[in-house]
Amino acid sequence: MERSNPSAASSTNPGGATEDPRQAAPPMEENVRAISDWEQSALHARSRAERLSDWITATAASGPVLLAHVIWFTLWTVVNFGLIRGWEPFDPFPFPFLTMTVSLEAIFLALFVLASQNRLAYQSDKRAHLDLQIDLLAEREMTAVLQLLQDIAKHLNAPTSVTSAQLRELVKQTDIHEITQKLDHMPDPSGSTPTQK
Repeated sequence: MERSNPSAASSTNPGGATEDPRQAAPPMEENVRAISDWEQSALHARSRAERLSDWITATAASGPVLLAHVIWFTLWTVVNFGLIRGWEPFDPFPFPFLTMTVSLEAIFLALFVLASQNRLAYQSDKRAHLDLQIDLLAEREMTAVLQLLQDIAKHLNAPTSVTSAQLRELVKQTDIHEITQKLDHMPDPSGSTPTQK
């Protein structure tokens, strides 16, 4: 006697056609899944140097590293001031060796942080370009929808609350170059005048 597979039954509709589980998922879940997949692929695409930079940056900003530095500097200062009997100061005040060590640590840490920030800035630029592409696509779709609605309203002789001039202005395709030129000539909130090209 065969047992029915509940997962197979849930993936078929009464007509016998199979359903794609992604099509049954709500749009919000699909968007979250797509963003998560994109973020994971970006993380996996990192080089070894980028992964090392991210790890060092995340580790250096953690509590244990801060505590280790506090203990290190305290012990170093106490020992080199001669406050512990039996321990001869090996780096007397003003602690030149400690200064050199901390300076080298700061230089290398700054380089790792810059490398990590550059990667994050590049990823942020990719997100901005993706947003722009989606916005442009949505603007074209809305223009097409407005044109169709205008044609339907004309065909049915239906009265509209929007004037013909407003419709003509909305139906026109947006000129990105014109908008960017207007944005370039907008006054700076800091009070400085925009540069003229």
